[in-house]
Amino acid sequence: MSDRPLQLLLVDQDPIFRLGLRVALEAIPNLQVVSEAQTDTAALQILAQFAQINPNQVDLVILELGNSRSIDSQQQGLQLCQQLKATYPTLPILLLSSISEAGILMAAKAAGVQGYCAKGTPVAELVTAIEAVAVGNSYWLTERVNRENPSVVTPAPRFPLAQWRQNLRLSGMSYIDAALLEVTAQLQIPGLPILERAVLAGRRRELLASRWLVNQLLTLPQEKQQPSTPTVSQSQPIIPPPTPSLTISNSQRTSTSSPLLSPRALQANLFASCINKLQFPLQNVSPAVLEIDILREDKKRELLYLILQKLAQQLDALRNAQITINQLSDLAPVILYDLWQAVITDFFGKFSRVQVGNRSLEIVTVLLQNPGVVQTAIINKIPLVFELLSYLLFQTDLIVEHTSYPAGSSEANFHAEILLENLLIQLANSVMQPLLNYLADVEEIKQDFYIKTLMSTRELERFRNDLSWKYRLNNYVNEAKAIFESRYELLVFAPRGIAQISIYAPRNTELAQLSGLPLAVTLGLEFRDAIAPRLQSLLSIVGSGIVFVLTQIVGRGLGLIGRGILQGIGSVSLDKNFKRNKGKGER
Repeated sequence: MSDRPLQLLLVDQDPIFRLGLRVALEAIPNLQVVSEAQTDTAALQILAQFAQINPNQVDLVILELGNSRSIDSQQQGLQLCQQLKATYPTLPILLLSSISEAGILMAAKAAGVQGYCAKGTPVAELVTAIEAVAVGNSYWLTERVNRENPSVVTPAPRFPLAQWRQNLRLSGMSYIDAALLEVTAQLQIPGLPILERAVLAGRRRELLASRWLVNQLLTLPQEKQQPSTPTVSQSQPIIPPPTPSLTISNSQRTSTSSPLLSPRALQANLFASCINKLQFPLQNVSPAVLEIDILREDKKRELLYLILQKLAQQLDALRNAQITINQLSDLAPVILYDLWQAVITDFFGKFSRVQVGNRSLEIVTVLLQNPGVVQTAIINKIPLVFELLSYLLFQTDLIVEHTSYPAGSSEANFHAEILLENLLIQLANSVMQPLLNYLADVEEIKQDFYIKTLMSTRELERFRNDLSWKYRLNNYVNEAKAIFESRYELLVFAPRGIAQISIYAPRNTELAQLSGLPLAVTLGLEFRDAIAPRLQSLLSIVGSGIVFVLTQIVGRGLGLIGRGILQGIGSVSLDKNFKRNKGKGER
């Protein structure tokens, strides 16, 4: 084969899985995902377009048999395999599926599929399968390609004791990996106390040690003798086992610095972490109302995945265009605008229409009619976009909070991840803003996108009013306060939902440009800061004086008055008793 990377076409109905797989595979230097398709028809159309340009554009098709749950869908997947083999006889097919039934796999093999890996297979194993199938070899289930003879395969162990050991190892590894994923997710929580972070880091080290020990004790002897990444062909370069797995676990990133990490690998690590965090609950736990709060959980997650996918495509296009870092500074606003436009088009559907009164309107056309409002309110206010893009594209050091972090270091990745999460959430808000402005009360849109609690007209208008107040407060008060306090407010993914954090940022230039009410807000804050200590001292003195007067003077005076009253009452009572007794004596 030539020195160019293997060109892959992904076919799977699940967009989330496609995105995760693409991110994992694109971290491998010798693999390139040239396109992806959700349906059989789309896959055939893509291959036909590639065939007109270059018949060898795609080296391998990785596909799932339908949705893996419906028999009809599986039959359609088998028909697609037959059609692919009939139209492109030399095009290899690798089945990456959750299907494990022997009958269906035999039918797929008969239809021309040359390899099979179960979903959840580690990327190192998947890369081995891709290499094997791409050069015309067979790779099925737990079979391994033999180093000496690629056409000879070694089956999984059949002896009961060996099978028991293998099952025990896989079960233990699965439990440890799940615990590692949980601990790593907790370590990603912003603002975690140092003591708790140290405890979690210690637990993570214990789990990694346990993982190694289980592997050493329970791995079968024949598996130890076999290389983990066998040579498939002398002309095919061996790809070292990549770090992430198809579950894209953050626990794989153990080094504090990766000086040899390419920009694509940096991007893959950050995107993989975001994909993991998108499995968290997405309810808003920040103090401010967000535009995406109106979306159902599944739609919210779908929108964020789509933005991440479109961002990956934008970064690939920028790399292909070979732009310089000096050009990136001017292109950053254009990149965000193009990204916003592409996401709106794909999320709502390019040709989708809704009925508003007597008019049939194209949703995308309506939403894109006034981009200036969205840019001013949200897009142009997303902080540190240039720093994030230059870090992803050129592997530059990341300067955040007035500190420079070396590219690839754990600190740089941690802060870049925060910036990426904020970018995703704010772009999602910008996608929803024009919908709330122009088509908020359309019943068809309510049914397709909104949560049930905000479907009624009253609740919807209350939500829009809350957003309007948020914009006013941000424009006149909150933004000026953040500038004066030299900080940015960022939205991040946390285990409990979408949270808000603050980072330090020198904003003296913006402070000098403030005028009107925002300037008055900063002056008011400055005046309050200047007078607050003196006023506090004065109030303390006055308060102490008032307490003294009330307790020592007024209190004692009231006490003396009360005592006199009680003594007077007692004297009157004694006089009456004396007179009564005296009258009885005279009688």
